[in-house]
Amino acid sequence: MISPRLIVAATAMSISFTAFGGGTHGGGHGHGANAGEPGKAGDANRTVSIKMYDNYYEPETIAVNPGETVRFVVQNKGQLVHEFNIGTPDVHEAHQKEMMMMVEHGAIQGGKLNHDMMEMDMGDGQSMKHDDPNSVLLEPGESAEIIWTFSKQGNIEFACNVPGHYQAGMYGDVNFN
Repeated sequence: MISPRLIVAATAMSISFTAFGGGTHGGGHGHGANAGEPGKAGDANRTVSIKMYDNYYEPETIAVNPGETVRFVVQNKGQLVHEFNIGTPDVHEAHQKEMMMMVEHGAIQGGKLNHDMMEMDMGDGQSMKHDDPNSVLLEPGESAEIIWTFSKQGNIEFACNVPGHYQAGMYGDVNFN
């Protein structure tokens, strides 16, 4: 039996392919400069566990203090490739176009990543490597850590920018205490 969430995701992916088909690859993936900065492990005063499912997060919101450094332990519990990316809504919108390029070039293939394709030169000296400090892109069953300092307050979200996932509701809010 197909999960209703997968049907929603497939529909949203279809819509987003049309909406973002003309996207171009920029200089990196989902830079979070407007959302803070990379933190140091020794400065993290707590760890937040994030579980990614098809297509939602647990928890759906997190609360942070201004200036707080948080260690995120992110696990992909879903059947598809998912991303945990910290940024503003504008950052996510721009990043979705870059992620569409990854799908169009075969770097993201449903439930797996083509790592060789991610290393490919896009002709402008840029690759599809997904290695920004505010973001992890994980295959099912994988986990990773992000250490992030929330040095700037604002409209900050965490989101999955794989085509269709954000549109299907895979994002959450960062609330400042």
